[in-house]
Amino acid sequence: MSFKNITVAGAGVLGSQIAYQIALNGFNVTVYNHHIDTAEKRINALKADYQRDLNLTDQEFQAGLDNITTITTDLKEAVKDADYVIEALPESLELKEKFYAELSQAAPAKTIFASNSSSFIPSQLVKFVDRPAKFLHMHFANKIWRFNVAEIMGTEQTAPAVYQEVVDFAREIKMVPIEVHKEQHGYVLNAVLMPLLASAMQLWANNVSDPQTIDKDWMISTNSPMGPFMILDMVGLRTPYQMELNAYQTTKDEIHQTIAQKLKAMIDAGHVGQESGQGFYHYPNPEFEDPDFLKK
Repeated sequence: MSFKNITVAGAGVLGSQIAYQIALNGFNVTVYNHHIDTAEKRINALKADYQRDLNLTDQEFQAGLDNITTITTDLKEAVKDADYVIEALPESLELKEKFYAELSQAAPAKTIFASNSSSFIPSQLVKFVDRPAKFLHMHFANKIWRFNVAEIMGTEQTAPAVYQEVVDFAREIKMVPIEVHKEQHGYVLNAVLMPLLASAMQLWANNVSDPQTIDKDWMISTNSPMGPFMILDMVGLRTPYQMELNAYQTTKDEIHQTIAQKLKAMIDAGHVGQESGQGFYHYPNPEFEDPDFLKK
């Protein structure tokens, strides 16, 4: 592997997971985030999950933390020796355009750029970078230590060697690389999942049924372990909110605006999902963990 120093830009729900997963697997990690204390809090909060799901000892978890060498608000500092930068910023095209313009100026010529964007395809972002041959997307699912896929999608300009290097890196951090050979909104996972979530949110926004009832119907009828609103809570509501805003701006379909408004009200109340202790359910003891949840 030629990668050694990795920078993760954005320490939100996924960015913090990406940073720690990479660090746990022996790479030097720098985190760029606007608030250092928020980044530290989110990364440290992963301890219980990693210990429960991967049986890490305190020492093993700390070894991962020790590989996160820097958390900084200074982009130049964050990327000064980066071999690879993974951008995990909010789903705003304007924000990403500004970030990539600054990153292109700050990063060494060797640095490969990747976006974890859920909403955009690489050709929408590549125009903002100064090195199109070294730009692609590497998309992770939430709780990446358990749902360990990395969907990798480039543009026609992405150098084949760069693409392969990222595929190899995915394996190094214990991801299963999903090679996406043609640009596709939603990659593979979200192309299948998002219609389900969108349909569920439309039922909710149109007052057809409530989130718990929708989840029960889906789980009972399909024998699925999770309903769509459980998934939304796990993902966190900020990303679906931004995606609904983007959808409204593109289509002008008022249902997307209605969904966005309802999600915004929850976010403004601090109910953003599992991370905050409340979303469509209450945590750490969500209603769906009741043994009789599917019987009522």
